[in-house]
Amino acid sequence: MSYLPCIEIEPVCPITTKVQPANASVIWLHGLGASGHDFEMLPNELKLPKDAAIRFIFPHAPQIPVTVNAGYVMPAWYDILEMTEIRKINEAQLLTSVNEIHKLIRRELDRGIASDRILIAGFSQGGAVAYHAALTFPDKLAGLIGLSTYFATSRNIEINPANQSIPIQIFHGSYDPMVKEAQGIKACEDLKSMGYQVGYKSYPMEHELCADEISDISNVIQQHLL
Repeated sequence: MSYLPCIEIEPVCPITTKVQPANASVIWLHGLGASGHDFEMLPNELKLPKDAAIRFIFPHAPQIPVTVNAGYVMPAWYDILEMTEIRKINEAQLLTSVNEIHKLIRRELDRGIASDRILIAGFSQGGAVAYHAALTFPDKLAGLIGLSTYFATSRNIEINPANQSIPIQIFHGSYDPMVKEAQGIKACEDLKSMGYQVGYKSYPMEHELCADEISDISNVIQQHLL
């Protein structure tokens, strides 16, 4: 079976400084025009406990033409047709990306990681894929983090009962010019209307991560995986 190319960072034993078996995984999706390398240093910045045996997986989106960027070919999880507040997107491509993320989740299951020890996170465009991938996966997952993102498929998603109560945390920048905070708030409201308990927090930042947010992300990961 073929998989998306990924950067994988394995846990290291604090005593031997050698790679140790993972007992949990975080699959983290980058934004439009970026790559898994954008967050490659994140595991160090999270300052997790030294004995945390978490594998971090940063997949790379395929290279496709993006309509709103004059048709230029770039890493993207799906084409964006219009940059309206409710994004007009190629939903078939989003669902193809969701299938690829599901394959990565199943690979973690094959590696011996229990489904409820796998957390999905996504930034910006990657967050839209993360929402759909986590909520439709047929086995219970550990949690879902949406970062500076929007819920592109909220109107027609068919949630899998296994993840009807998955913990969800949303983070957003109050000065974000790319994905307005109103879109993050709308995602939160949509999820709550579906019965989810959703955590929401904003920061005085633009379309990025900040130090306080990274600390909060670390706390979420520790809450659900340690």
